[in-house]
Amino acid sequence: MIHPGPAGFAALACGVVLIFALSLMQGAQHIPAARLLETLVAPDGSREYLILSGIRLPRALTGMLAGSALAVAGTILQAATGNPLASPGLLGVNAGAAFSVVLAISLLGIAEPGITLWCAFAGAAAASVAVYALGQSAGGTPLTLLLSGAVTGGILTALTTVVLIYDQHALDQVRLWTAGSLGGRQMGDVAAIAPFILAALAAALLLRRQIMVLSLGRDVAQGLGQNRLLWLPVALTLAVLLASGAVALSGPVGFVGLVAPHLVRLVAGPDYRVLLPAAALAGPALLLGADTAGHWLSASATFPVGISTALLGAPFFIWLARRGTGSAR
Repeated sequence: MIHPGPAGFAALACGVVLIFALSLMQGAQHIPAARLLETLVAPDGSREYLILSGIRLPRALTGMLAGSALAVAGTILQAATGNPLASPGLLGVNAGAAFSVVLAISLLGIAEPGITLWCAFAGAAAASVAVYALGQSAGGTPLTLLLSGAVTGGILTALTTVVLIYDQHALDQVRLWTAGSLGGRQMGDVAAIAPFILAALAAALLLRRQIMVLSLGRDVAQGLGQNRLLWLPVALTLAVLLASGAVALSGPVGFVGLVAPHLVRLVAGPDYRVLLPAAALAGPALLLGADTAGHWLSASATFPVGISTALLGAPFFIWLARRGTGSAR
């Protein structure tokens, strides 16, 4: 394994900046790099500026925030559960957040991101508690936790579908969002949710040593003097807050929280003190890259990024499962 030093993180950050710039340049109207920089530095009210400020910049920032949040949430869940297949999508967190948001839109007519964030958080938290309780009652192993997440996520997804079938108005509002989409957001939407995601990301990075100790398992953590009854709920709360913020902003995008940590782990090894900041950079690169690839393949600005991540992530998930890795430690 290669321990990425400052040069490695700088290279990863440069890659994120490059993909971010490509996402701003790409579209029905191509914006050259020189014109892009000129427009961002000195807004002039031109057509390019209107496209950037109204469509592409909110979309790219959504991808940055959601990608980083999902990747770090997945990394924390893998450390806290000891399960290499743990992720917000596979443990039902995304499905719980999505079901809660759809209910809020359908029953209460709520659509403001600042409010749907807390609806998403409540749904994600409830789903997390249900999955954890069900997994513990079935033996508390990584496999039973994963199965509990699959069952809970399947039920919540089915209930979400039922609501949308009988509420055409809600379906019209969340059609692309439920598939996972970076489009349709305004700068105000991003600004409403960004503080919560950024605060949770900062907390996760500050507590990465505690998360590292959690990943070593119950016995080792206790031997090192960690209060697992305190730090396990803290870690899970951070993961839920990150996942719910990402879902409220971009919809239930799958596989980013699973794939990004493992891509980093293949290079950097199992040290979560390195994995967490690296995943925070790899997530945006993966999500914006999938969004850009989806646009190139479909020639459509409304192509849901959730489809792209599923196409990229499903083979990776199969590969992980075939490896038979039983622990994320």
